[in-house]
Amino acid sequence: MRVLVIGSGKVGAASAWDLVRDNRVEIVGIVDRRRSNLERLQKWINSNKLKLHVLDVSNTADMKILMKEYDVGIISLPVRKTSYTTVEAAIEVGLDVVDILEDYHRRPDPYETEGLNIPNQMTLEEYGGWLHKRAMENDVIFVDGLGFAPGLSNITIGEAIRKMDTAESAIARVGGIPAKEASVKYPLKYMITWTFEHVLRQYMIQVEVIKNGKVVEVPALSDREKFRFTKFGKNEELECAVTSGMPSYISTRPQLNEFAEKTIRWPGHYEGIDTLKKCGMLDLTPVEFRGMKIAPRDFLLSVIGPKLKAADGDADVCVMWNTVTGTKDGHKMRIDYYMWEEADTKNGISAMGRVTGFPAAIGAKLIGRGEIEKKGIVAPEDAIKGKVYQKFMEELTKKNITVLEVPETS
Repeated sequence: MRVLVIGSGKVGAASAWDLVRDNRVEIVGIVDRRRSNLERLQKWINSNKLKLHVLDVSNTADMKILMKEYDVGIISLPVRKTSYTTVEAAIEVGLDVVDILEDYHRRPDPYETEGLNIPNQMTLEEYGGWLHKRAMENDVIFVDGLGFAPGLSNITIGEAIRKMDTAESAIARVGGIPAKEASVKYPLKYMITWTFEHVLRQYMIQVEVIKNGKVVEVPALSDREKFRFTKFGKNEELECAVTSGMPSYISTRPQLNEFAEKTIRWPGHYEGIDTLKKCGMLDLTPVEFRGMKIAPRDFLLSVIGPKLKAADGDADVCVMWNTVTGTKDGHKMRIDYYMWEEADTKNGISAMGRVTGFPAAIGAKLIGRGEIEKKGIVAPEDAIKGKVYQKFMEELTKKNITVLEVPETS
């Protein structure tokens, strides 16, 4: 099996690190436009399976040529414009792929499109439908959103729904945070584990949720919830608020009476974000400043971004608490899924890298082995089920990622 990883950030690097350790994977290609990034990665991974490709993903002609050399790909790009461009190229050449973006390519998010290029004057809805149709025509398997959230959150909630006769409510709570001892060092009690530009986008857009059986739009960061996480020997107070990390569920599980995905942070984080919002610092409309025009969010990113980068010795944590309620055999049923994963400091892999990059790698291998067969754009909750779900969770356990399932019937 030959796997191409497109993007060499922390998540793509974690996927490549994992893939080279599988005896069934022959070659792991990795793409970045900067040779220095790839050489640094090569030194860290230290495997003759790794093949470096210095290439800008916007060069679609050369990307298509490269893709033809591989059996399956992982698209590890955090920006919508480059993700969609790369998805199109993969579909056109017939490369099966896994993508980690917080977007459902079959139904693109209309807010803050980040320069997304839509061909032939299509609407966003038409574009998503066209991508799915082209993937079907070219026999392409595209598992869309297979990381942490979307990814593990989709898969676990999908499993819980299948275990019930009727599922009524599904609430996902997921997030990457600094380790507690490090959190006080950083503004907003936050440390960058994901592209911060994209994080701020997630804080500003409108989000679709399901309330009382109807799909409605709510502002990001609404419906806040404080809770105490007490599994795995922990006892931590956390908070969460609505974001758009699982957009496929609006389309794939419309029968739910309630659905929302919420992002977990340390207490106080969202209060700080509220202040920035009220001050206009997260706006994208340029303002006049000393004879220049600048978007406040761009200015904020340039100032605060460096202050949020992890200092040596500081690690992150990824937390998940998902709850599904419904009925089974005439009785009320509830299933909770819990996860608390820390960084692998020995091997230099962040918690976010582990819980996002490793699931993507597992998904790519499942496709490569022919165990995921459904063509077109497929959400994780529909791709990872039955025996494939069991294999997926077994692979996670081998990578020391533990998801605790707690069912309760009354």
